Amino acid sequence: MEVFRIRGGETLEGSVKASGSKNAALPLFAAALLSPEESVLENVPNLSDIRFMAEILTELGAEIERLDQTTWKINPRSIVHYAPYELVRKMRASVCLLGPLTARLKRAEIPMPGGCVIGNRPIDLHLRAMERLGANVELKAGVIQVEASGLKGNSIFMGGRHGSTVTGTANAIMAATLAPGRTTIDSAACEPEITDLCRMLTSMGAKIEGIGSHMIEIEGVESLGGCRHSVIPDRIEAATYVLAAAITNGKILIRQARADHLGAFLNVMSDSGINVENVGNDLSVEACNGDLKSFEAITLPYPGFPTDLQAQTCALACRTNGLSILTERVYPSRFMHIPELLRMGAEISLEGTSAIIRGGKPLTGAPVMASDLRASAALILAGLAAEGETWVQRIYHLDRGYDSFERKLQALGAQVERLPESEMPKAFHSPSA
Repeated sequence: MEVFRIRGGETLEGSVKASGSKNAALPLFAAALLSPEESVLENVPNLSDIRFMAEILTELGAEIERLDQTTWKINPRSIVHYAPYELVRKMRASVCLLGPLTARLKRAEIPMPGGCVIGNRPIDLHLRAMERLGANVELKAGVIQVEASGLKGNSIFMGGRHGSTVTGTANAIMAATLAPGRTTIDSAACEPEITDLCRMLTSMGAKIEGIGSHMIEIEGVESLGGCRHSVIPDRIEAATYVLAAAITNGKILIRQARADHLGAFLNVMSDSGINVENVGNDLSVEACNGDLKSFEAITLPYPGFPTDLQAQTCALACRTNGLSILTERVYPSRFMHIPELLRMGAEISLEGTSAIIRGGKPLTGAPVMASDLRASAALILAGLAAEGETWVQRIYHLDRGYDSFERKLQALGAQVERLPESEMPKAFHSPSA
């Protein structure tokens, strides 16, 4: 395995480009299966999750070709209805194959996705959506089996305990595009990634109204065609670079970032004293000489503060003066990064679903262990601000969602290296690493 070695204390300056959105690209790969015609996806990030999805589509029978670093061609002329467990188990997002396979082939067999360290993410709403569209759904030996010869439009309610389900909404939309009649999806997720999916589907010939709202209406069509589509920029990656500038008292320009996708996050940054300005299609970030104020944030479904930025924002709170509070309302147990931040000298107490952080105390480098994708980014941000060396283990999590992260940080002046685990000081090695 590989690790990151970070020497903290450098001020980040320069410009960096936000890659395409992973959370948008994965459902778009699945959406390409809705048509027997070829589709081309542009601005696709170079990530392990994308490669896993390409492998799964290949196993389904699609012809996949990577035209260049960010462009993929998908020809799903002849596909089967079942996905292999050995690939699906690697990535929870592969459940988004359920909708397109059900719609196009009227059958689907998808192994149940595995567990997740950030908390329970049930797929009952996905299955309920298929049933509302007239499909027969059964779970046998850990495999979701769907028979949908009588697929038809209907009303679907997508609200859940912690808000609307994003991937569940994507599945419902994709299945409804080829379901005869009219489908109304109430309490639909309205994340930018869902809007991007709808944009691709309409370019394929789908009839969708209410795009970007909680009420989506779809008139089923007989067939869809191929298309060429460019993936939206990754709002979580862009925001992570905002935080990297803030935590290092830096000044950077983030190219191809969408400020309109980051409203709640940018409001919190403004409250803390971070100056973020929209410059055309870019974001200019300045940390105002490091005189940052404490803040409060509550994670909520879009357009609220993203849960995918909670861990990274915790790292920033460790550097701000005063008491900051971050409350997690989407995945209440998503605080696996806190014990690792404590190893670096952070002062954090967990009260129910709120992290209470007393900032302003210097962080010190330490060996830390990443538990998930966003925790990886949080520990790297903390390492950028810490005194001495920080070694971040299990960075394979990072490669699922951040394209060329260390190279982009290096271009901004960060002292970050990707090394084999054997390079770690012997005293830092963990038997469980």
